[in-house]
Amino acid sequence: MTTIEQTVHPASHVTHQVMNQAAPREDVNEYTLNTVLDEAVRRHDAAWATDSLTEIGALVGTAEFQHDAELANTVTPVLHAFDRWGRRIDEVEYHPAYHRIMSAAIAHGVHTSAWADPRPGATVARAAGFMLFGQIEPGHACPVSMTNAVIPSLDLQPDVAAVWRPRALSRSYSPDLGGPDKVSAIFGMSMTEKQGGSDVRANTTVAVPAGRGGPGTEYLLTGHKWFCSAPMSDAFLVLAQATGAAGEGLSCFLLPRVLPDGERNVFRIQRLKDKLGNKSNASSEIELDGTVGVMIGEPGRGVRTIIEMVARTRLDCILGSAAGMRQSVAEALWHARHRAAFGAALIDQPAMTSVLADLALESEAATVTAMRLARAHDDDADETERAFRRLATAVAKYWICKRGPHHAYEALECLGGNGYTEAFPLARRYREQPVMAVWEGSGNVIALDVLRAMTREPESVAAFDAEVNLARGANSTLDAHLDAVRRGLAALATADANTAQLRARGVVEAMALALEASLLVRFSPAPVADAFVAARLGADRGFEYGSLPVGADLGAILARH
Repeated sequence: MTTIEQTVHPASHVTHQVMNQAAPREDVNEYTLNTVLDEAVRRHDAAWATDSLTEIGALVGTAEFQHDAELANTVTPVLHAFDRWGRRIDEVEYHPAYHRIMSAAIAHGVHTSAWADPRPGATVARAAGFMLFGQIEPGHACPVSMTNAVIPSLDLQPDVAAVWRPRALSRSYSPDLGGPDKVSAIFGMSMTEKQGGSDVRANTTVAVPAGRGGPGTEYLLTGHKWFCSAPMSDAFLVLAQATGAAGEGLSCFLLPRVLPDGERNVFRIQRLKDKLGNKSNASSEIELDGTVGVMIGEPGRGVRTIIEMVARTRLDCILGSAAGMRQSVAEALWHARHRAAFGAALIDQPAMTSVLADLALESEAATVTAMRLARAHDDDADETERAFRRLATAVAKYWICKRGPHHAYEALECLGGNGYTEAFPLARRYREQPVMAVWEGSGNVIALDVLRAMTREPESVAAFDAEVNLARGANSTLDAHLDAVRRGLAALATADANTAQLRARGVVEAMALALEASLLVRFSPAPVADAFVAARLGADRGFEYGSLPVGADLGAILARH
């Protein structure tokens, strides 16, 4: 006799019921949810821009925009040096998502709106919009930043500015290398070479005059540039060693991708850099070989000509780092509010609450400082403001950009294993944050720049001291730190060159904390300011996030984020 056994069917998808996972953080308004940024916009004379910023906040918070950000960073740029017939074309192909992001950013004026419509708070409004776009997709911010920053350097050569300034101010965007009739332009810059890096005076690229030479005239450039981001930009500022009777030495040149007659300029893209992060933004090595460039500024004064561009891009590095901190805090808080462990929501677990509040403090300090600096870069800045921004921008660039990577890591850890996967945005943010500290001067370069500013522009030290001491008397711990900063600056002023270099980082760090703490004391609620001062300057301060003083009002801190 044969026994027929009954077939047993497995239960269907029992293990795949998704529970205790946060919903996607999408279709939110990144501006109206950002209390700290909104307060700063209103405080620094840009309340007139809140409607536009609210529109941007809604756009970048959509699922569609977030998906475009993911696509732009996963389907990365590809170099096509030649066409299929063997002709040299030197073009970089981007995913269409990148161009959609660029088009939206340009349409909202986050590149040059402050130059197009200068008024009190114009740079603040532009900075806030730049941060909102960069919070979700930071790679495109590189050409956006350079296009904003090129304007003051262009203005040193009025005949050239007459042609290129209107194109840079345009709110239209076209990814194609158009001819002389193209109405818009994106700008890049390329200074470093493989043998010199930050020491741009070691550059070997040579510029030979095509005619009489001198400012506003054409030169032929030959050399190799080690780092050139956004190589599909319409024009670049580059540094090269000028030759000829009109003047010699390291000079600044405007190099167009397409010449006035519509012919392509010689601009050989050798390869794209395989970077740690910043994947959506193509960075390249380029070769110039009889490439046409127009001299901007005086011969031999290239660094001085391009330095204002560098100062503006340094400000944008601060804005970008602060935007990244905001993304990190927003994502970590979203997860903690929608995830339970050990019988309670993560946000209500004291150890997690302390970490999140500490991350929020760092983000608030960075945002408040960045927006104060943006106001100092407005068109109506007086001599004191200009002196303040000269020193404070370098100080803040050093500190805020260095705080970014560890801040991103700690926020990533709040998500646990999810945070370490590329499916969530904080892995990308963790790889992105170091670039802000490297570009436009890494730590030692910035610290040495602070030393130079102190020596060459002592009025900048006085302006910085006056700014941070506006908070004196409100917090005894801060007062003691302000006294220590004054002592440190005095000692640095009398130190020999080697000793000054050895002390520079410590003094710049102390200055940065003084600036952040003083601004929070002046502008943020007492629970925020008191906790920040105690956690960063107090006797019991810790080294890791989450070491906040007992009694800190963590709920009040987090309510703002």
